[in-house]
Amino acid sequence: MNCFPNRPITSFKAYDIRGELGVNLDEDIAYRIGRAFAQILTQQRYKSDSFAQLNNAIVIGCDIRDSSVSLKEATAQGILDGGVDVIDLGMTGTEEVYFATSHYSALGGIEVTASHNPINYNGLKLVREGSRPISSDTGLADIQKLAESGEFTPEKTKGTLISKTDKTAYIDHLMGFIDTSKLKPLKIVINSGNGSAGPVVNLLEQRLIEANAPIKIIKLHHDPDGSFPNGIPNPMIFANRHSTQQAVIEYQADLGIAFDGDFDRCFLFDAEGEFVEGSYVVGMLAQAFLQKHPHETIVYDPRVIYNTEAIINDSNGQAQISKSGHSFIKQVMRESGAIYGGEMSAHHYFRDFFYCDSGMIPWLLTIELLSTSGKSLTQLVNERIAAYPSSGEMNFRLTDIEAPEIIKRIEHQFAHANPEKTMLDGLSLEFGDWRFNLRTSNTEPLIRLNIETKGDEALLKDKIDEIQEWLEGQGAVLA
Repeated sequence: MNCFPNRPITSFKAYDIRGELGVNLDEDIAYRIGRAFAQILTQQRYKSDSFAQLNNAIVIGCDIRDSSVSLKEATAQGILDGGVDVIDLGMTGTEEVYFATSHYSALGGIEVTASHNPINYNGLKLVREGSRPISSDTGLADIQKLAESGEFTPEKTKGTLISKTDKTAYIDHLMGFIDTSKLKPLKIVINSGNGSAGPVVNLLEQRLIEANAPIKIIKLHHDPDGSFPNGIPNPMIFANRHSTQQAVIEYQADLGIAFDGDFDRCFLFDAEGEFVEGSYVVGMLAQAFLQKHPHETIVYDPRVIYNTEAIINDSNGQAQISKSGHSFIKQVMRESGAIYGGEMSAHHYFRDFFYCDSGMIPWLLTIELLSTSGKSLTQLVNERIAAYPSSGEMNFRLTDIEAPEIIKRIEHQFAHANPEKTMLDGLSLEFGDWRFNLRTSNTEPLIRLNIETKGDEALLKDKIDEIQEWLEGQGAVLA
């Protein structure tokens, strides 16, 4: 039955739903998405015995943006009208929805969030049963098609709205990743960016106090505020790192931590206020896991690999490379049973967190590692940077050339050196003592370049200059 006139919905992306408010995302669209999500998950439940143990419910939470509550309510109403119960978590980060979907044995979960996008945007992140990701290849396109058509099946019985805002089980789960008895005195700055992280940080701080852990937390931009008085929380932008860096230096802290709006990404700063590139954090956490669990599998993306692969090899782990993107990483982790997976984009995934990404677990593991190693973050990271220096991700906008063509041309440019080539994610060329990866962004109209060498800073600088000059000669502009 077509209950609504057809309406194109252009806010669906490869992995989630994001749009400009009043342009391609509003309460009507949110309602349709909720209704479609409920209908499709219900149909799957009736077709598969594996769904028999699941509750007829979808969990939902939202970030602190001014538009998020109304979008959440509209989405929830669509789910309820679809005959499915709604477990409303209140104000959450995305990982709380991941946790609750599995914890409550729900059919799926939705987080209403625009994360680090501009203030006039919002979106929805969806997961299936067991906190499994949904992408355009695994159901998101079907949800879009049904939401656009409005051909919803009438339900005789509406779902029930249930409020579950207590975070105790989630906090218990996070604290299970570390041994608080091993923690040494540390002073840390945590910048929540006025996003959703503040309440969770408060609860974790209270647990650390109760455990007599000697951790002092200095809170920056801590209170949730949908107007973002200190700017959109996105530490990937250089200008947004300044306040965290200054606070680390001012308070003589051992560590700085910053989150994006829905805190599914965690960014680290050392005691000198220096931003730690994500690939070195991946290597550090891989080493921490392998020290406790030798021979386990670690999953990583192909953009920057030298340091991570060396650590896995030295720590007797199993290396498994994956295409970038959360749905790919999670799939490879499930297939390989990996204990940990990391991307240089500051997404970190954990087998014991339903193979999902968390922004809270990395900093807890980091304070445990600093305590047990007796080394500062500066020492840990600088040793690895010296061994395997890298450029950091360089983003270029294309003007007169399409991404596939420029990737084809750069491959031809270096063909004379006979490099080893892989096309797992963009183009990776390996030259023995250095390599680079050039790939198209999944989320922005950019190409992304990463270059790394084996212990040779001078070579790194030469190759950065050489490839940047070549790209600019092809019409690419450094963003």
